[in-house]
Formats: sequence, C-alpha cells, structure tokens
Amino acid sequence: MAQRFRGFLPVVIDVETGGFNAATDALLEIAAVTLKIDDDGVLCRDQTFAYHVDPFEGANIEQSALDFTGIMLESPERASQPEPVILGDLFKAVRKSIKEAVCTRAVVVGHNAHFDLGFLNAAANRCEIKRNPFHPFSCFDTATLAGLAFGHTVLARACQLANIEFSNAEAHSAAYDAEKTAELFCTIVNRWRELGGWPVAAE
Repeated sequence: MAQRFRGFLPVVIDVETGGFNAATDALLEIAAVTLKIDDDGVLCRDQTFAYHVDPFEGANIEQSALDFTGIMLESPERASQPEPVILGDLFKAVRKSIKEAVCTRAVVVGHNAHFDLGFLNAAANRCEIKRNPFHPFSCFDTATLAGLAFGHTVLARACQLANIEFSNAEAHSAAYDAEKTAELFCTIVNRWRELGGWPVAAE
C-alpha cells in the first residue's frame, strides 16, 4: 500500500452537514472507510467507522440540508457525540491503520473530496487537534475519476455504470455514501491495474 500511493493511506471520508460552508455550518455525520490490498494485489474496503455528530456551539443548520439528508436531530436513535470525542476516536483508528499499512500519512478520498476535506479540517481546527493524520490539502476525488473512467460524475450513476449496487433510499447517509465511494475508488484503481497500469503488489 505504501508503495502504491507514495506513502499515503487512502481513507474514504463522507460527511453530512448543515450547509455548504465548513466554517459556519454544522458537521452532523462523518464516516470513514479504510482500504487495504489483499493477497491478490486487489484494492478493497477494510473497516468502516461512522458517527453522528453534535452540532458545535453556534453552528448554522439549514432546514433544506436536513430535508435533503433526512437527518432528524432530535431522534433518540441518533446517539450523537461532540466533535472532540468523535475526531479523537476516528483519528486514533486512522493512525492505527496508517501504522499497519506502513504508511506515513492518510489522504482523503471523497466524492467531491474538497467538500469533505474542508469540513474535516474545520472540525479538527475547532477541536484544536495538533496531530491531524490527514494531508491538509491533497486528496483523491472520485467525481473526477468517475468522469474519466465512466463519463459520469454523480455518485449514484457512476456506481451503476461501474456495476456497483446503489440504493437511492439509503443514500445521503455518511456511512452508506462512504462505502459506495470506497467501492467506486477501488473499482477504478483495480481496473487501471488490469489495463496495465501500476502493478499493485500485496504487502
């Protein structure tokens, strides 16, 4: 893995938010999917970490965002926690995966990745986390990669074209979207290898 991505461990991130502005709008859900290379040299999903997040104090939450995601903030089943608790747990898990993969740092993979990276960085700054395991600005964007590989940038349609099952009823959950984005990224990377690209070797 370290050789394939220049020492970076790709970690798929998806966020659900209270709007589009990472500085002012609430982070409501975050999910991460770590990746691994199996014994056959195939890139695949490893572990999924998913969290419901308490809006930070003073956070803006647009009703249109809640309508779009279906998030019900007052639901007793939501079991949300504050950002410092969640990021502490998530970053600990990511650091462990980095170490196991013999990598030096994680890099965000996302569908329109700079959106997810922006909210991740904003939350880390609010929590005054000094050792963010993710690269601060580099990322892999599956919207761009899917446009190249399948001629479509929308996640649901790109997954369909890649023969990845996708349920619109389950979409807009951070965990579901992160797992589907991970499958899409792995499909593109593995297809590139099959076509004679980088000869991925198993660790």
